[in-house]
Amino acid sequence: METAYRNFVDGEWIESERGDTFEVRNPANPDEIVGSYQASVRADLEAAIDAAVAAQDEWADTPGPERGRILKGTAIALEEQRESATEMLVREEGKTRSEAGGEVGQAIDIFHYYAQKARDLGGTAKSPSASGKVLYTKREPLGTVGLITPWNYPVAIPAWKLAPALAAGNTAIIKPASAAPNMTRILIESFDEAGLPDGVANFVTGSGSEIGTPLAEHDDVDGVSFTGSTTVGTMVAQSAADDLKRVQCEMGGKNPTVILPSADIESAVDIVGVGAFGTTGQSCTACSRAIVHEDVYDEFVEAITQYADSLEVGPGLDDPDMGPHVSRSELDSTLEYVDHAREDGATLKSGGHEVDGDGFFVEPTVFVDVESDMRIAQEEVFGPVLAVMQVGDFEEALQAANDVDYGLSASVVTQDITEANRFVEEIESGVAKVNEKTTGVELHVPFGGYKDSSTNTYREQGDAGLDFFTTTKTVYMNY
Repeated sequence: METAYRNFVDGEWIESERGDTFEVRNPANPDEIVGSYQASVRADLEAAIDAAVAAQDEWADTPGPERGRILKGTAIALEEQRESATEMLVREEGKTRSEAGGEVGQAIDIFHYYAQKARDLGGTAKSPSASGKVLYTKREPLGTVGLITPWNYPVAIPAWKLAPALAAGNTAIIKPASAAPNMTRILIESFDEAGLPDGVANFVTGSGSEIGTPLAEHDDVDGVSFTGSTTVGTMVAQSAADDLKRVQCEMGGKNPTVILPSADIESAVDIVGVGAFGTTGQSCTACSRAIVHEDVYDEFVEAITQYADSLEVGPGLDDPDMGPHVSRSELDSTLEYVDHAREDGATLKSGGHEVDGDGFFVEPTVFVDVESDMRIAQEEVFGPVLAVMQVGDFEEALQAANDVDYGLSASVVTQDITEANRFVEEIESGVAKVNEKTTGVELHVPFGGYKDSSTNTYREQGDAGLDFFTTTKTVYMNY
């Protein structure tokens, strides 16, 4: 019999008021139920918000070093169960064991990082315009924040929202995606073990319509941080804006890698292949388009096709090259885009089919002869599907790279320093990389996108993560 997991509200693990639950199944073996979770309703959310509001003043008054000590304890508690957490991530979301282990390690590092940052959080002193005065700023927490997180990085993204929020002195209500909520529950257990006071972090599971939208709209919530699709993120931002609360949304991507004549093709194939097919393409920063100069186009197409054909697809616990989609609906969406690409005139070079057997598996897929106006070149697929486009020069490559509504991550492969610098200057993307894959980000620098990839308000991670969760008070003192 599967484990029935509960919400965490005001320091207690409790069932939802209605008592309904939903199941989460292993995407590599849908007959296996990983766990059941609370299908929470508005009353459950209200209880979590009330608990967070009640705990806010005391937590804000807790000295930064003490908040940091608890965050460090959370990192240590998570480290102690790294192996079991990694296996749970694989069974619930479908990542390979290597990918899952890396993500758990990233979450541990995030808590260690913000544990130190909690000690340094302060303001600045400025010179006043007259004597006998002091002029300075101080940073204060927003208050109570709502965090809405996705299924594709079910421990790293909750970590990089919770850690800076709590380091800055906020209390939080987190609603994870229903496809993979267990990793957030594990984080909450780690907080509890580290001694986090009751009500500071509250965990509520359920649908977006039942608790996600009400969380964004609630008068007692002072800020909302969301990661997910552009469609849902836009609705969240609009809901949050009704009472002028602070909002941060990081959303979709249609990320290009530009390959120029000076590129080493073997390196370019590795960069594009890992970016496109790693995490089954289920990353907002996944490489979705390879924009290739005509001088190296044929060589690249042959090599990337061989790369895709060589990948082993299978259950994540076996640690293959690529695991399953997280759900049947995500798999069906990818297969629909394969059909759209064929209908629009793209040529299928590799993959494009569901893999027979149990689980939501699809072959790594490469399309060539792709034009910018095709749906596969414009819309986020969120699966292991690569669109290869041919261009005649650098200007055409840059135009094609920017010719989408998104602007999250982009890379260029070149040995020409002028091209590299021009790309960095002219690409319309929040993350620009040279001779690196589009996926993967450092935790101590800002992360976020341009255009429809972001609300273009506040960045995440690094010091920018603290900027969102704090407000600045300017103090004029005449002594």
